[in-house]
Amino acid sequence: MQTPSRKADFPGLMTPDGKPWHYLDTAATAQKPQAVIDAMVNALGRDYATVHRGVYARSADMTAAYEKARSRVQSFIGAKSANEIVFVRGATEGINLVASSWGMANLKAGDRIMLSMLEHHSNIVPWQMVAEKTGASIDVCPLTPDGLIDLDALETMLTPQHKIVALAHVSNVLGSVLGAKRAARLAHGVGAKLLLDGCQAAPRMRLAMQELDCDFYVFSGHKLYGPTGVGVLWAREEILAAMPPYQGGGAMIDRVTFEKTTYAPPPQRFEAGTPMITEVIALHAAIDYVDALDLEACFAHESALAAKAREALSQFNSIRLFGPEKSAGIVSFEMAGVHPHDLGTILDEDNVAIRAGHHCAQPLMAHLGVPATARASFGVYSDESDIAALMRGIERTKRIFG
Repeated sequence: MQTPSRKADFPGLMTPDGKPWHYLDTAATAQKPQAVIDAMVNALGRDYATVHRGVYARSADMTAAYEKARSRVQSFIGAKSANEIVFVRGATEGINLVASSWGMANLKAGDRIMLSMLEHHSNIVPWQMVAEKTGASIDVCPLTPDGLIDLDALETMLTPQHKIVALAHVSNVLGSVLGAKRAARLAHGVGAKLLLDGCQAAPRMRLAMQELDCDFYVFSGHKLYGPTGVGVLWAREEILAAMPPYQGGGAMIDRVTFEKTTYAPPPQRFEAGTPMITEVIALHAAIDYVDALDLEACFAHESALAAKAREALSQFNSIRLFGPEKSAGIVSFEMAGVHPHDLGTILDEDNVAIRAGHHCAQPLMAHLGVPATARASFGVYSDESDIAALMRGIERTKRIFG
């Protein structure tokens, strides 16, 4: 097993003038290793052709590579079948697909949807949209004092009226990790389905769909050291088979007449139009890269860096930390008297990149009593030099603001 990669694998971690760029925004989007960049370039160039359509050799080769990537995702997440893997544009589209297809077919007035206080907007808004159309209602599970989804509260709140529970596997703001197996038991105990937003978990944790026992799982390629514009929806094969199409056209059809159209079986049923061919090929390369690492070691590495960052930040009386002491490589904080955007701008002058804002989690910001936070998030390429650079920037900000 390898330990987390050297920074040299990631060409984006240097400034144009050759200085180190301390990238602490991996929770937003991960930098790309050279192997992924090369795969994308080759797919766009020497190997490029359409898929599922051409009878010429290069198209057949590209189709085989595209479907090989689907099988690679299956093995990476421990799915039962490649037919359970749907390629989408990202986790956001995956959740919208489930909400629009499964939700519109299965939710009605009187039914309830369970979310949590720390969800990303992408796991709130699609459910609000389907609730408005179906008459279903939304409930919100609270958090524990240290920022975990409160599963004890979830157990008391769930009723047979709840048909879907949709939760973040790892919080993009707090780095808190869900007790996913217990969440599955609780949801299934009242007959509800469980959807997990795995955007922050897939790059950090060994996934096994059969062990997690959820019903839907989504993640985005660009947070997994792959390209933007591609993601994965996993769902149990029997659930996908019962779901109506999300969009129409292209490879999702079986036969089209003006009188009637019949649809392809999953996963093709949910992949309308020309797919993200090159992005899927590059996602395969990203999975190969990450899978060659010891993901447990990566998780420990990033969590240790987050703990060291929290310890260093706690030395400043002006800084308030959010979330649990043990997090999945993410640290959110505020600095008294300094807006996170101002802090982010000052740090940028020192070649330190953090996220500043509401992190697409405005309900959580309201719960925390702040309009925004600063967030430092770590990846396989992060090391203690990044924390040291962050602390130097904090010190300089403190001097600027007195």
